[in-house]
Amino acid sequence: MCRNIKRLYNFDPPATDEDIRAASLQFVRKLSGFQKPSKANEEAFHRAVDEVAAAARKLLDSLVTNAEPRNREIEIERARLRSVKRFGVK
Repeated sequence: MCRNIKRLYNFDPPATDEDIRAASLQFVRKLSGFQKPSKANEEAFHRAVDEVAAAARKLLDSLVTNAEPRNREIEIERARLRSVKRFGVK
């Protein structure tokens, strides 16, 4: 699946509309195979991004959990450490 799409749920601070739109754009790019659509497909591409973003926002707003929210800074550091372990010194 799309490795660039990051988990957005249960973070403090919560995912922004920009975060959701970026993930939606990556998802539509993956599905369509287009990094940038042609003029003929541009309208359908952008409509799909909007619809995926709306569905993602609705999903995130409706989920519930008892778990403590994750800290973005800690998660970024953990990802950096995993990357160093996997690929070597940065």
